[in-house]
Amino acid sequence: MASQWQVTVDSPLGPFSVFGDDTGLRSSGFVTAAAEPGPIVNADPHGAGPAFTAYFAGDLSALHGLPLAPRGTDFQQRVWAELQRIPPGSAITYAELAARIGRPKATRAVGTANGRNPLGVVIPCHRVVARDGRLGGYTGGLDRKRWLLAHEKAPGYLVP
Repeated sequence: MASQWQVTVDSPLGPFSVFGDDTGLRSSGFVTAAAEPGPIVNADPHGAGPAFTAYFAGDLSALHGLPLAPRGTDFQQRVWAELQRIPPGSAITYAELAARIGRPKATRAVGTANGRNPLGVVIPCHRVVARDGRLGGYTGGLDRKRWLLAHEKAPGYLVP
């Protein structure tokens, strides 16, 4: 069994935790009061802590190259892989995301897979918006999604 680790960094949006193992990052997201503590080992073999700290400080390329190892279905993996192709400062619609993976009629399924993304921020599910430009949902809350898009300078997608 691979050794597990956790690192939590301060962000302008509150504490942000990353969990992983020797394979790579398994999950990440904003810490809530109801969050269950994860496996804590004083190690960060992939440099996730410094990378997320740099990202939140403005280095939008800091997360590139981190080894990702999210667990999910083949369909979810396809959606998450396509999300990683959306550059910072950009946003696409759920319909566009569905078309990009070759499933143009699977908008709802794409939205569900997007919502189940275990690696928030590093797999940028926040860069997907509704067809009318509204933000739609975000596990971390719409205020955080709005902040992330503004942080990445994504024009036109800051509608409440």
